[in-house]
Amino acid sequence: MHRIFDVSVASVYPHYVTKVEKKGRSKAELHQVICWLTGYDETELARHLANETTFADFFTQARLNPRVDQITGSVCGVKVQDVEDPLMRRIRYLDKLVDELARGKAMEKVLRS
Repeated sequence: MHRIFDVSVASVYPHYVTKVEKKGRSKAELHQVICWLTGYDETELARHLANETTFADFFTQARLNPRVDQITGSVCGVKVQDVEDPLMRRIRYLDKLVDELARGKAMEKVLRS
């Protein structure tokens, strides 16, 4: 099992915020991306962050967007679509979307519209 599974989303969340804000994107856009991926609304996302939900529980309870299979490419040199473990793949999907947001990709493209 990967260590990241037991890490709280809330502990990594500030790094996501810093990454996107450093590149001129907003926390609201980050939330839009997270909610698109997970099916959570703002209230549910805030609850998970406040409760320090682990990545394992965060993604177990998520209602993944049906278009997640359109998320392709590499994160840390690993193609997200080739990640075997389903939970790790979901975490990598999130990493990939945050990367795309930080790189200035148009929101329609990030959200696979």
